[in-house]
Amino acid sequence: MVGSRVQVNKAHKSRYASKSSRDIHRTFGADKTRIAKSNNVIKGTRAARIKWSKMMRDQKRAAVLKEKRATGGSSSPPRVIVLFGLSASVNVKALAQDLLMVLSPEGALQKFNTVASPNYKLRTTVLEAPYGDLLSCMEMAKVADLIAFVSSASAIHDDDYIDEFGNRCLSVFRALGLPSTAVLIRDLPVDTKKRHDLKKSCTLSLASHFPEDCKFYPVDTKDELHKFIWLFKEQRLSVPHWRSQRPYLVAHEVHLVAGDSGEGNCMLLLSGYVRARGLSVNQLVHVSGAGDFQLSKIDVLRDPFPINIRKNQDLMDVEAALEAQVLHSLLPEPSKQEPLIVENVPDPLAGEQTWPTEEEMAEAANMNREKSLRKKTLPRGTSEYQAAWIVEETDDEESESYEHTGDGMVLEGQDEPFGEEEASGSELDEYQMGETDRETEADTLMTDGETLTREQIEDEIRKMKTAHAVDEEFPDEVETPLDVPARKRFAKYRGLKSFRTSSWDPKESLPFDFARTFAFDNFSRTQKHVLAKALEVDQGIEHECVAAGSYVRLHIKKVPLDVASKLCGASRNLPVVACGLLQHESRMSVLHFSIKKHDSYESPIKSKEALVFNVGFRRFSARPIFSTDNINSDKHKMERFLHAGRFSIASVYAPISFPPLPLIVLKSEHGDAHAPAIAAFGSLRSVDPDRIMLKKIILTGYPQRVSKLKATVRFMFHNPEDVRWFKPVEVWTKCGRRGRVKEPVGTHGAMKCVFNGVVQQHDTVCMSLYKRSYPKWPDHLYNCLGLSSAVRRVPCCPVIFLRFRSEILLKAIVQWLLLRMDDGMKEFQQMLIEVETEAEHLLLARHQMVENDRIRNANREAMTGLRRKAKTTKSSVPTPFESIMKEVERSESKTLVKEICKTCGNHDAKEHTWMMLPGSDIFARVPFHAAHAILEKDQERLDYEAKKLQSYVKEKSFSISEKGALSDKISPGIVRFMVT
Repeated sequence: MVGSRVQVNKAHKSRYASKSSRDIHRTFGADKTRIAKSNNVIKGTRAARIKWSKMMRDQKRAAVLKEKRATGGSSSPPRVIVLFGLSASVNVKALAQDLLMVLSPEGALQKFNTVASPNYKLRTTVLEAPYGDLLSCMEMAKVADLIAFVSSASAIHDDDYIDEFGNRCLSVFRALGLPSTAVLIRDLPVDTKKRHDLKKSCTLSLASHFPEDCKFYPVDTKDELHKFIWLFKEQRLSVPHWRSQRPYLVAHEVHLVAGDSGEGNCMLLLSGYVRARGLSVNQLVHVSGAGDFQLSKIDVLRDPFPINIRKNQDLMDVEAALEAQVLHSLLPEPSKQEPLIVENVPDPLAGEQTWPTEEEMAEAANMNREKSLRKKTLPRGTSEYQAAWIVEETDDEESESYEHTGDGMVLEGQDEPFGEEEASGSELDEYQMGETDRETEADTLMTDGETLTREQIEDEIRKMKTAHAVDEEFPDEVETPLDVPARKRFAKYRGLKSFRTSSWDPKESLPFDFARTFAFDNFSRTQKHVLAKALEVDQGIEHECVAAGSYVRLHIKKVPLDVASKLCGASRNLPVVACGLLQHESRMSVLHFSIKKHDSYESPIKSKEALVFNVGFRRFSARPIFSTDNINSDKHKMERFLHAGRFSIASVYAPISFPPLPLIVLKSEHGDAHAPAIAAFGSLRSVDPDRIMLKKIILTGYPQRVSKLKATVRFMFHNPEDVRWFKPVEVWTKCGRRGRVKEPVGTHGAMKCVFNGVVQQHDTVCMSLYKRSYPKWPDHLYNCLGLSSAVRRVPCCPVIFLRFRSEILLKAIVQWLLLRMDDGMKEFQQMLIEVETEAEHLLLARHQMVENDRIRNANREAMTGLRRKAKTTKSSVPTPFESIMKEVERSESKTLVKEICKTCGNHDAKEHTWMMLPGSDIFARVPFHAAHAILEKDQERLDYEAKKLQSYVKEKSFSISEKGALSDKISPGIVRFMVT
């Protein structure tokens, strides 16, 4: 007999419950005062739950009915069906004609791709995606309510159902966000069994490429088309979330009205149905490929495609119904209309980048408060004024250590300073300008595809591939040049004690382009307010708006004439879309995208390379810089190339947009802008100009002699001065050792280093340096389809106007240039006036610098005279309270540390001295100590103003020099002739 013989009884249901808790639901006769647990509360909560469930059910039902009426009712806009052929063998045009034939009423003309079917109670717009045109297919997918993928069942192999172009477009559609989808199968055989088997084979082959809810329909016969249309009518359509946040209009008609102002602008008229949300006449609108504009008027027209048409209406009445008839018009209110602001207008003399912020002022106040609370050992009878002159021993030690510090650069996160700045500032500035020019040339070499031959383009692509391979194998490593000192070549770089924890001020040394951008104090809160305001417009709270589904005509003002004419020509093959912008979405800022390289793109993508960004309905040119995404740090490492297989962050100057928005990056190959390739895809991450992207370089050296923890490293630098300059920066090895530079050895750049472990002879010694990188400002933002719409910036001439020696020469050259030009006379004249104004501002700044230098030299001479009179040097150690010190010294056993005045010395500090007060012609008699204190304070102020003026002059020179020569109006020879 197998098993245990121990009897196991059933456990009691009460388990660990006590007797009191077990009988709490009972009321005994002996204890009448005890109140049993009431079920009223349970009944009340149950009733509340039932009521709440019914309310939620009713709300969902009402929302579904509202959505159904909005998408399929008589007041809803026509549903857009995009027919996309998965291979070149599919005849999409024949299928579109069959669909329009089935949907059109009997005897009606098929002049338009939009039809209203009274039989199906449905209005539909049928668009044919042209095979091979990626841009057109992408623009149609942005506005599609249903993408019908058409496949041919006559393919020999399963791989022939979708060809290479079909796969590329499918990846683009997925990145944009797929709306509702369906697969239409054509060319099925007549035999029933073969037809069923071939349909099943085609379905199995294509099912993995589409969502799970995607349906497959055969559409060879008229009955099958009827079945598809009935199912399409009852289908609940889903669209991407980013499309439902903004109103948009797919233009049925595009016209332009020339303006009378003669400024080259016109009025663009777009007619179509308002979709997704209500559109306000006070909103800004974005026209795809053209830019952002204001509305001058909205005309609400009679619906040209009504569902209910009288049966006895003849063809002439139908054509008359299609004519536009204005029901009413909406005009904007000047006080409520959104201003068309693109760039911020900075004040060049504000010194906004050098003035301390409120946080810095608060930090300085806290430091001063801590210093004031620090206890000092003072002699008896010493007043507060006298105590201020007594310096503690720690302060003396700090000052001495600072004076004896060697040369070097500033290391962030380390208390030890790197030394005095002995290098010439003008030489460094000149060299940095040269380096910036060389980097700019290297970054923009491939952007000028029209001026390069095919062999030159292929050679540059080959060089970029080589550089990309080197960057993957040896990331961030650079060679120290032999002909240029490293302290000058890498003058813009600095060392960091810790990349994660060391501080880096986001407002420090910003370029001039950053002053033209906008930033938000709290971006998430602003986005919430903006979306709430858009919801109010959609709900009809504002009177100057039209509801979704209305047929309107938009009057878009101040559109460049050449842009409008090209849009009219492109509207035959490409849908022209006008999108209503949310608040602030026309202003420039720094946008950050999460981006990944497309699998089909094999060429390298370099930072600051010209690319075409498709963000929602927007399409613009940009030159991004790529960086990593560090979650645990406020600093992010810049990447020179966009590497495949992982996500990076692309930062660009672009108009503000609120996420979520998809991103498709296109790149023209071999200078062909009409056949771009899909380079990358992603989505909008954030809008933040303060995001810090640091370019990292690694200087490498090799151990020559190793002795335990010490090593002699060579080939990192080529002279001992560079070793002393970079001495405070920490070094590390590829095998995991960390150390520091001890001293230079010899005259060829070798150095002694001490590490925290034994260094191997085959190891490599590295030093990391960083500098902040910024994206490049786009010259032509909306120039993706040949539509020349530049960013709203003042066109300027090159830097040749900065060095004209007299105003007469400038006027003579301007007159000569105006006589030689035939086209664009007013535009060029205005351009020269703007450049002349900027040059005058720059000249005034230089005059102020000269005046400041004169006053500074005078102050230095006065200080020298005072020191000569007092017979002191900077290292003298006298005290103005010598008598008090002697009396206290007699009473105390311990000697006191005497206070030092570097200028007064043993001279009487209270001796009256005549001096002219700074900034006036007033002479006054002041004590000797007060005289030199006033001069030192005034000298500090002049030094600060001089730095501000130098920064302004440098930025202004860069901003004018970056605008380039007018190659289309002035030949390079004339430019060289005009430069002094």
